[in-house]
Amino acid sequence: MSTVAVVDYGMGNLRSVAKAMEHVAVGARIVVTDDPQQVAAADRVVVPGQGAMPDCMRELENRRLRDAVLRAAAEKPFLGICIGLQMLFEHSEEGDVAGLGILPGCVRRFPAAAMVGDDGSRLKVPHMGWNQVVQRAAHPLWAGIESGSRFYFVHSYYVEPAQADVTLATTRYGILFTSAIARDNIVAVQFHPEKSAQAGLRLLGNFMRWQP
Repeated sequence: MSTVAVVDYGMGNLRSVAKAMEHVAVGARIVVTDDPQQVAAADRVVVPGQGAMPDCMRELENRRLRDAVLRAAAEKPFLGICIGLQMLFEHSEEGDVAGLGILPGCVRRFPAAAMVGDDGSRLKVPHMGWNQVVQRAAHPLWAGIESGSRFYFVHSYYVEPAQADVTLATTRYGILFTSAIARDNIVAVQFHPEKSAQAGLRLLGNFMRWQP
């Protein structure tokens, strides 16, 4: 039986992620855990999260999960969601903190001057609600999902990869930003697939079937 570890570092609604995974991964064992050994033993690892980047990095350290997450990102199918995407990069403007440094690049706040919609109206930050995700590269994660499908977002910061080839999808909200990335055994998304209806469930199911 395949085991999926949903990493619990005290950030966000992990139960909704676990329930969505259970729905798409019939026969798999879904474990919400803050135990580094369980993360190490899992076949696949999901790192979700909501909240502030400084809190995220602090709790990873406090719960002794940092090394387990780094190993998982190096060795097995890995899905980051929201903060789980942002932590992969080197640095965040939120709190001026270092991330895990797995991918070169930084996390930036939406620039106030650019927060203008197509109709000239001011856009609110955080970016909250449904938006289109435009696929920029083919990947098994997109199987059965049309480019431009809408997913649910809640965030004030976005990733700016230093290497363009890791960008898997983009979304426009005032600016065009990277909303999904992929490299080797890692995929990560800024949106919340667990809150994104059928497209989100399809994406999670694709992750479960993916063999990097």
